[in-house]
Amino acid sequence: MQYLKGNFFGVILLILTACNGQAEKINGVSFVSSRESINTSHTLPVVQVNANYAAVMPFGFIRDLSTPEIRFNGERQWFGERKAGVEQYINELRKHSINIMLKPQIWIGRGEFTGYIKMQSEANWKTLENSYSKFILEYAVLAQALKVDIFCIGTELQQFIEHRPQYWEQLINEIKKVYSGKLTYAANWDEFKTTPFWDKLDFIGIDAYFPVSDMQTPTFEACLEGWKAHKPTIKSISEKHNKPILFTEFGYRSVDFAGKKPWVFSRSMTEVNLEAQVNTTKALFEMFWREDWFAGGFVWKWFHKHNEVGGENNNQFTPQNKPAEAVIKQYYNTIK
Repeated sequence: MQYLKGNFFGVILLILTACNGQAEKINGVSFVSSRESINTSHTLPVVQVNANYAAVMPFGFIRDLSTPEIRFNGERQWFGERKAGVEQYINELRKHSINIMLKPQIWIGRGEFTGYIKMQSEANWKTLENSYSKFILEYAVLAQALKVDIFCIGTELQQFIEHRPQYWEQLINEIKKVYSGKLTYAANWDEFKTTPFWDKLDFIGIDAYFPVSDMQTPTFEACLEGWKAHKPTIKSISEKHNKPILFTEFGYRSVDFAGKKPWVFSRSMTEVNLEAQVNTTKALFEMFWREDWFAGGFVWKWFHKHNEVGGENNNQFTPQNKPAEAVIKQYYNTIK
């Protein structure tokens, strides 16, 4: 890995990382599940953006925040959201030497935030735990069978973890019985400081939607300045646990005020601002990608039909067919 800073922690982390087989940055895309199978026409654009990893994301569904049952791998789900689709996606991506992070996620009815999942009774907590274990262990077994490089044990589940820490310790132990690869958890940007089990995982995973600028069109320089409020804390958590940081998700919408609340998906934010997406994206790369304690990340998000998505009139997260795609391609090519 390049750009060693010469400090003791950096040397040790570099040696450990190399010994674990990670000799380059994780330059990833979050590959969105679809209704159909994929083929070379869908995977080549991943190669062309110089990505070396893809996050494949099956889904389990919960009716609402108080419902303890997770439904998953059902015939009514899209092909890419269930087990058969996951296997087909992984096999196709690997034909082009794309490594895989398998990242099972939960979707709550009406798009409620998963971090708010909290049961109101001990019985419901137990039901949720049993249901989540079935969900995550089924995909951990699949990850082992397919020799997946990284397995993500959950995404943005702060209340669940805060109220049931012992369950999560036990779950990680159960996962390790069936999966021998590298583990992470995708903590929300305001959650990772209190996640209790980083020492049991290989990467400190962060969905990196940190606020970096209040400007309508944030400049590159303003975003760099904005990162100074967050970067020291991120580095300190890496040093505390002697684990590399992995941005399990990162990205910005191509809208006005893209750096103010990057996590917001609001239909009221409609004004396309391609420059805002470029500047925020470039600043994130400049702040992190050359750090020896930083493992890399997965841009949010990447759709399989590349020629039919994104574009200069699109105000969503995807960088596809926008100027931000060229920024990602450049950094993924130049920083290994």
